[in-house]
Amino acid sequence: MKPKNAFLCAGCAFALFLALIVVLFTVDVQPAGAGGTDIGLAALNTSFHDMTGLMEGWYSFTDVLGIVALLAVGAFGVLGLVQLVRRKSLLRVDGEILALGGLYAVTLAIYVLFEKFIVNYRPVLEKGAEAPEASFPSSHTMLFTVVIGSAALILAKYVQNAKIAKAAAIACWVLAAVAVIGRLLSGMHWLTDIVGGLLVSAALLFCYKGVLSFIEDRRDTGKAEQKTNAGV
Repeated sequence: MKPKNAFLCAGCAFALFLALIVVLFTVDVQPAGAGGTDIGLAALNTSFHDMTGLMEGWYSFTDVLGIVALLAVGAFGVLGLVQLVRRKSLLRVDGEILALGGLYAVTLAIYVLFEKFIVNYRPVLEKGAEAPEASFPSSHTMLFTVVIGSAALILAKYVQNAKIAKAAAIACWVLAAVAVIGRLLSGMHWLTDIVGGLLVSAALLFCYKGVLSFIEDRRDTGKAEQKTNAGV
């Protein structure tokens, strides 16, 4: 995918995300959340929540998968650190890894933002919680999708065997899908929390894909120039 197209897709996903926020603040707002908190698109959200109910098994399972995603973050962090030590310059660390660090930072910033700028609250109180907590967008959905999705996008660069790299990328997307579905079925989020998490994740991943394409284009241009200069 060309960088321009990737960034265009990112912009569309982010626009849909913002539109969803506007809808949640203005359409069918009712005191349907934990503690009587107001929830947008209340009829849709409560109907879906009533259908699924609470499934603590899925909730615990997705928490474990969240740890797996954090381990993936740590693994790429170690890879970047090793490159920095060996190459003795931050500018010589792979652009893909540096961009990945930026992606993680933006994801964290979005999480912190929506802990303060609350759109919707959880359907129920978490164990040990004394007050309703923010639930939009689903932070676990963002974590799964962004971390595992971005790993799938760059595995081919770091796994030499093409077949293994492809299989691993497919496994990443399947794992992310299972995690997101599991979070939805757990009953700890509204349907629109999951949709919001997927939209903002899509925006971030398309941005990352655009950066990867830009890096690859520059790398190919550099190689072409080297061949030309060598020929001269």
